[in-house]
Amino acid sequence: MDKPKVLVADPISPKGVELLQSGERLLVEVKTGLKENELLAIAAEYSAIVVRSQTKITAKVIEAAKQLKVIGRAGVGVDNVDVDAATSRGVIVMNTPGGNTVSTAEHAFSLLVSIARNIPQAHASVKAGKWDRKSYEGVELHGKTIGIFGMGRIGTEIARRAIAFGMRPIAYDPYLSSSRARSLQVELFEDLEEVLAQSDFVTMHMPLTSETKHLINADRIGKMKRGARIVNCARGGLIDERALFDALSSGQIAAVALDVYEIEPPPAEFPLRTLPNIVFTPHLGASTAEAQEGVGIEIAEAIRSLLLEGVIRNAVNVPNIDAKTLAVTAHYDVSSKAGTCAGLAIDARNRVLFVACRDPHVMVILNADDGNIITTLPLAGVTDGAVFNPATMEAFSSHAEGTLTVIKENGPTSFSVEQNLTTMPSAKTLTLDTKTNHILSIAAVFDPPPPGTPPLSNGRIARGPMVPGSFSILVEGK
Repeated sequence: MDKPKVLVADPISPKGVELLQSGERLLVEVKTGLKENELLAIAAEYSAIVVRSQTKITAKVIEAAKQLKVIGRAGVGVDNVDVDAATSRGVIVMNTPGGNTVSTAEHAFSLLVSIARNIPQAHASVKAGKWDRKSYEGVELHGKTIGIFGMGRIGTEIARRAIAFGMRPIAYDPYLSSSRARSLQVELFEDLEEVLAQSDFVTMHMPLTSETKHLINADRIGKMKRGARIVNCARGGLIDERALFDALSSGQIAAVALDVYEIEPPPAEFPLRTLPNIVFTPHLGASTAEAQEGVGIEIAEAIRSLLLEGVIRNAVNVPNIDAKTLAVTAHYDVSSKAGTCAGLAIDARNRVLFVACRDPHVMVILNADDGNIITTLPLAGVTDGAVFNPATMEAFSSHAEGTLTVIKENGPTSFSVEQNLTTMPSAKTLTLDTKTNHILSIAAVFDPPPPGTPPLSNGRIARGPMVPGSFSILVEGK
């Protein structure tokens, strides 16, 4: 059997390349600096393509790469990859969320200190032969409130450093559980504008999506404390730069530090450059020797795991599944033609796996221990995004009968849902955590699988017959 070929299209650490080559089970070629037409000419040869931020993997490239199984991004953001095109072709897109965590957190906190004490401006003044102490009076971090938008890996590291400096960390993150927030000593708010209103410093650590674009806009800046400071080392589009210019000019915002921009690099005519109370760095968050080596090794490990073992790690367009519980192989087709997964949840207490699919619109319920299909439920209104979300549930109920409907809110921590009993009398009630969307309990056991449900075969099942045009997911039992 031919060995899978891997194209390293952007420079990654030598140790990452060595790891891809180890054992000689993959054919690895390093070809950097390719233009799109050059990439199109050779794309069909490769099972995997590894990029950083320079090379763009467009829909044309994905269409030309007939054997492509995975695109690996050595970094966090996947702005240079057409994820929708990849998903439609059944190509997995992976990133490396952990490799640059400390590097980015340290850079963001360094910028925060810089704008608190006017360090870059004072440095430039002394370099220019001046000795102006009065103009560069700063503020202390101790006792100040820092609002953290996004409490993933980087946001968590920021919170730890803020606490060490005697700051009060508060956070907005709709996916963070209250128990996790308490363990991190962070106050969690459901209202992002309340976080803005209380914060002396704001730091951004969220992905750029249609929902988060211009999250910080003129209206919300107006609700912040006068003289607050903002740091952004996440994505440029999170902040409306026009509104930022006005706020810095008026004094509503005292200072800003940016490592990312709506257009990179910023154009020659960039109004923010003219202001004295802003600090710039050229997207250096992950630019440390340790981070670059880390993301190179992490993406190499993920590529090897998929191509050689069929295990999906750090994917952005399919659920990440623990290899100890599930083994997802190349038969797992994530394309819209064969059961695209919109969400996945595991009820650890009752050992039930829920896989929600967009096409066909169903929820497949599996026994997480033996892999047997328990039943399927139609989800006629399902769209992209997590299934277990109160707003999404309500959207289901408004689109069609026989879809999931919110029936009970159990206070601030959980809610219950049930299948419309007029069309699905066998369905039971589920209780879910409102923060994590994890299944907390099932009120009763679902009906047993009908005749013809495939039994285990070497610890796996595939293609449940109850799903028209069924998707292929292999589930490994204990």
